[in-house]
Amino acid sequence: MNAVERVAALDLRVLRAVQEKVALPGAVPVARGLSHAGEHAAAWIGIGAAGFWWDRRRRREWAVATTAVVAAHGASVVLKRVARRHRPLDHHVQVRVGTPSRWSMPSSHATSTTAAAIAFAPLLPVPTWPLVPAMLASRLVLGVHYPSDVTAGAALGAATTVVVRRVAAGLAERSG
Repeated sequence: MNAVERVAALDLRVLRAVQEKVALPGAVPVARGLSHAGEHAAAWIGIGAAGFWWDRRRRREWAVATTAVVAAHGASVVLKRVARRHRPLDHHVQVRVGTPSRWSMPSSHATSTTAAAIAFAPLLPVPTWPLVPAMLASRLVLGVHYPSDVTAGAALGAATTVVVRRVAAGLAERSG
C-alpha cells in the first residue's frame, strides 16, 4: 500500500469512527442546520452584508471580510473541480444530507466557515472560532466529506483570508 492509499484508508477509518462513536444524539439535526447555513457560504455572506449595512463606521472592514469569504468559497469550488475527488462512498458511511455536487476536496463549507470565522472575528462581539470545529465535524457526521477534505478546506479558508487582507491593505496604502 502506497502513501496515498494509506492516507485514504486512514481518512475512511476516521470518518467511520466519527459516524459510529462521536455522533451524539441530536448531532445530525445540528449538523444539517450548519450544512444549510453554510451552503454556498450564504449565512456568512449574509452576516457580512448585514455588518456592512449597519456598521457604517467599519464598512471597509466588513467589505474586506466578506470579500475574503466570497473569495474563499470561490477558490474551493474551483479546486473541487480540479481535484475531482468523489465524496465518500462506503457501505459503512451514512450520507445524511444532499449535496450540490459529487466532488468533495476541499470542503467548501469548511473553507467559507474558516474564512468567516477569521475575517469576522475582529468585527463581532462574540467568539467566532467555535464555528470552525463545529462545521468541520458536521461534514463528517453527515457523511459527505473525508477528514482530509475538511482539513484542506480549513487551510484554504485561512490562507485566502490572509491573502485578501494583505491585498486590501496594499490597496488602502496606495490610495492613501
